[in-house]
Amino acid sequence: MKLVLWDIDHTLIATGGVGREIFGHCFEQVTGCPMREQAAVDGMTEPVIFRETAKLHGIASDRSMFEAFARLSSEQHRLRAGELRERGHALPGTARVLAAVAALGEVEQTVVTGNIRGAAETKLQVFGLDTHIRFEIGGFGEDDDERAELVRVAIRRASHGLEIPFSSQDVLLVGDTPADVAAAKDNHVRVLAVATGRSTGIELQKAGADVVAPDLDDPSPVIRALAGG
Repeated sequence: MKLVLWDIDHTLIATGGVGREIFGHCFEQVTGCPMREQAAVDGMTEPVIFRETAKLHGIASDRSMFEAFARLSSEQHRLRAGELRERGHALPGTARVLAAVAALGEVEQTVVTGNIRGAAETKLQVFGLDTHIRFEIGGFGEDDDERAELVRVAIRRASHGLEIPFSSQDVLLVGDTPADVAAAKDNHVRVLAVATGRSTGIELQKAGADVVAPDLDDPSPVIRALAGG
């Protein structure tokens, strides 16, 4: 049995700016301060982005403040699902590759994402990409600040929930940033990186990705990576 851990933003979908607008709205509601700028987001988890954005505005945040932000963010993603569908899009080939992996049999698919779970579920549902995803065994932003720990959380949840003792050799992570690559390497997990975000293929190769693909329009790199090729 194999386990595939998918990143979401810029790997499977793009929000067309809706995600940043939701973040800004929720940030202002929770802190009382309009968001003038947002901390770097590539490869970062939601609690880290929130904390660093608060620092940029001279705000000392705590966990309870982030939890309030997370609850509001989940609600806003649901309320703005129609807008997300209209302005955002699934990246080329993503529905096909998820279906192709599912068709292999003996492969479970979930997500490892900096998003909180409510946002992650909405983002995939609105584009019809949730069919083959087991959210209950994923790793999400509210689980830990560090992406490497989210990989460990997902593997533990999958092993416990499915009663299958997944080892690192059974797992493939698919993402678009050097942070995704580093999280996989920290867990001795095979990683396929796609140059669909801000990082180039060369940057992803230098980061140590086992396989680099320009996008997911062709499912064969993912299929080969699962086979260890």
